[in-house]
Amino acid sequence: MKVMESSNDWELKSLRDLATINYGRSPAAILSIDGLYPVVGTGGTERLGNDYLHEGESIIVGRKGTIDRVHFATGRFWTIDTAYYLSDFKESVPRWLFYFLQAIDLRQMNEATGVPSLSRDLLYKLQIPTPPKPEQIKIAEILSTVDRAIEQTEAIITKQQRIKTGLMQDLLTRGIDEHGNIRSEETHEFKDSPLGRIPVEWEVKYLMEIVAITEGQRDPKREPYHDWLLVAPDHIESKSGLLLTKKTAREQGAISGKYEFSCGDVVYSKIRPYLRKAVLVDFNGLCSADMYPLRPKEGVRSEFVLMVILGERFSRYAESVSERSGFPKINRKELSEFRVALPSGSEQNRMATFAKELSTSSVHNKTHLSKLRSIKTALMQDLLTGKKRVTALLNDTEEITS
Repeated sequence: MKVMESSNDWELKSLRDLATINYGRSPAAILSIDGLYPVVGTGGTERLGNDYLHEGESIIVGRKGTIDRVHFATGRFWTIDTAYYLSDFKESVPRWLFYFLQAIDLRQMNEATGVPSLSRDLLYKLQIPTPPKPEQIKIAEILSTVDRAIEQTEAIITKQQRIKTGLMQDLLTRGIDEHGNIRSEETHEFKDSPLGRIPVEWEVKYLMEIVAITEGQRDPKREPYHDWLLVAPDHIESKSGLLLTKKTAREQGAISGKYEFSCGDVVYSKIRPYLRKAVLVDFNGLCSADMYPLRPKEGVRSEFVLMVILGERFSRYAESVSERSGFPKINRKELSEFRVALPSGSEQNRMATFAKELSTSSVHNKTHLSKLRSIKTALMQDLLTGKKRVTALLNDTEEITS
């Protein structure tokens, strides 16, 4: 089975020629929280065990269930029974073969009508364009370098998110004084409140005292609404407040009633609150009926409302009340019962500036991550097919750096 066109002078070899495919086994008997060895599947390490099936470099391929992902494993490990692990790499470099299997769509080899599954016999028949080993090594080195950059950027983004979460919690409970410093009870006056200790200048308000929910639905099939941008929950990135895509109601084929929102509103997804999806919109448009368009009242900044909605305390509250029903969803009554510690307008401005600086840095790194992933995709297409030979690529690099 041939799955990729390649350079004419590369030899087509079957996966059987390149490696041995082994069955994973149930880890039930070896699982241990104090285990020394990772128990792995296509998603990486899942648990720990006190025994191992293989030692060395290997590629984990899905046998049942998640068959469209592969994982590179090293050292001593146990492979779960719904996956294969490759060994005895005869005429192939393990890391190069991993990238090849990562580049193809293994789902097209699915033989089941229910749970997706891959047979070992069919995998063995894969016809793989195989460069000489020196080229395999270089290809693997180049793609591994990009992978390391991706992993480092992901780690930075994760660290930034942890820092941002902590700082947002500080802002919503202690605020920023006129000198730009986060308040402390050692240097500023605080008072008791139903929400705990808060700055003496702040007031406690119910959420619906500081925002309003727009009423009435619009027909997205009629003018002018069918040409308006329509925001749905899956258009918003979880926890970040970023809008990932913009499409009109017409482009999405919308037919049921939608809520109208205005520039400056905070659009919040009331379903599955644990996903923490909200965005401050800078345009007029429509949103799904599964969302609340929250319009800040006089004296309340939109950025402050977004901070509250994405904040830890509101998110925990929304998750808690949504669990009362069979489907995770927060209703208007529950929304109205949430209380907020409200600072002055000038302090909200300072908080908004601080939050914007944090978000700008995060967006920059996410953009960089997206570019790295695009570079990897393009390199895989070029290098694994021989469209661009490794020797030529290395020569290009030398010219650039000289």
